[in-house]
Formats: sequence, C-alpha cells, structure tokens
Amino acid sequence: MNLYSVNAGYFKLDGGAMHGVVPKSMWNKVNPADDNNMCSWAMRCLLIDTGDRKILIDNGMGDKQDAKFFGFYYPHGEDTLEKSLAKHGFSFADITDVFLTHLHFDHCGGSIKRDGDKLVPTFPNATYWSNKAHWDSATHPNERERASFLKENILPIQESGKLKWVEVADGEEWLPGIRIRYVQGHTDNMMLPQIDYNGQTILFCADLFPSAAHISMPWVMAYDMRPLDTLKEKHIILDAAIKNNWWLFFEHDAKIECCSLISDNGRVRMGEVKTV
Repeated sequence: MNLYSVNAGYFKLDGGAMHGVVPKSMWNKVNPADDNNMCSWAMRCLLIDTGDRKILIDNGMGDKQDAKFFGFYYPHGEDTLEKSLAKHGFSFADITDVFLTHLHFDHCGGSIKRDGDKLVPTFPNATYWSNKAHWDSATHPNERERASFLKENILPIQESGKLKWVEVADGEEWLPGIRIRYVQGHTDNMMLPQIDYNGQTILFCADLFPSAAHISMPWVMAYDMRPLDTLKEKHIILDAAIKNNWWLFFEHDAKIECCSLISDNGRVRMGEVKTV
C-alpha cells in the first residue's frame, strides 16, 4: 500500500464559524483572517494505492459552480485535484474508488463535472462510496445544512449507477487495512477511514478535526449539527489515538498535513508534525 497526499486547492471560510466559541484573539494567531474575517483552508484528499485499487478519499469542491458561488468561498492557489494527482503520476481515469466521508460541497464537489449540458462523473472508472443513512440525510437536508448539500454534487452520482454503500459497522474493516469510524457531531454518519500503513495507523479526520488546532477540545466548528456529540467523539478518538500511537491526517489545515500525538499533563498535543 502507498499513500499520497492530494491537494484539491484552497478556499476561504469565516474564521468565527470555523472556530466556534473560541475567541478571535486566540484563533487569529493560528490562522490569521483577512479583512472580511475569512481564513484560508486546504481541501486535502488522500489517495490509497493498494496495487489493484486506487482509492481517493474526498475530492474538494470541483469547478462546475458559477461565479456567484465561488464568490462566497474565494478558491485560490495553483493546486487543483487534477494537477495534484498528476504530480504523483495518476489521472482521473486511474481512480477505481471514490470514498466520500460526507457529502458537504467541499468534500464531494469534485465527484461530478460538467460535460456540455450534462453532469457526469469526474472519475469515469470509479465506484463511489457513501452510506445509506448519510445519503438519506444529504438528499433530504435540514434547513441548516441545505447550503452545504448541493443536489448537483450528489444526485448525478446515483444517476450514473456508480454509487455503492459502505455497510460495515463502526470500527470494522471495509477493505483490507482500512477500517471505518462513524461520527455524528458534524453531520449524520460522517465516515473516518482508519488506515493501517507500514505498521502505523493513520486516521483521515475529515471534519471531526478539520485542522490541527481543532485537537483542542473547545475548538468545535459552528457548522457542526451536534457540537456536544463532537466533543464526546473527539475525546473517544483522541484517547484511542494516544493509546495506539495513531497519526491524524488533516483535510483542511492549510499548513499541517498530519501529526502524531502526545499526552502532556493530561492534555493532548501534537507530537511529530509533517507540514506542507
């Protein structure tokens, strides 16, 4: 198995929303905001090459939306999903599986592209993986999440006939070397792949820990549907990570790609760090 970090680009989100109840005087030191209170975030995906399969975890926001939409989120930088895959010697056609942690636009928007007037799968040879409970939530969204679940990102996947369900229970193996952890605080049934890699465990954190700063307990996004559940889930995951020497892989941290953890007088902190 080989792992490749794949950056689908950068975008901006409101700093207060991303850091929840944490005061700006604290979070602005970690991720400084611009004049509109917006901070820059990565859309970092992970490619797992098992030899037989090329599994892409999440795929950014894509490029099919209109100028008004992108005006809210300020995509920037030179990185794109296509360029980042190509740096590692891969193309869209090489991807055999697209694993979607959840269906918010910044995680699944790259799944579908425009082909003239049609919306078609970006990865022509891939099976797309979600889970039934999350899919039902995303296709019948509550008013708070409706702006994040965009039908043009989601429905064409099912219409293409390429959609399959992940049906393993929490902590069970989905594919050899890949277990799935389910969390409910951010959105219904978000899936975190837990990867056994060269004797180490790497957890793809999706939006449970969108950045390294969110390791700290009070740092919970205002976007989370159930913030108290997020707190409980962070405790559970961090306890397991410390006990078993996991590495955390961050999808949205603009500078820190992944880190190990240490316990410092009962507080969990970063250990070794890999930066961009």
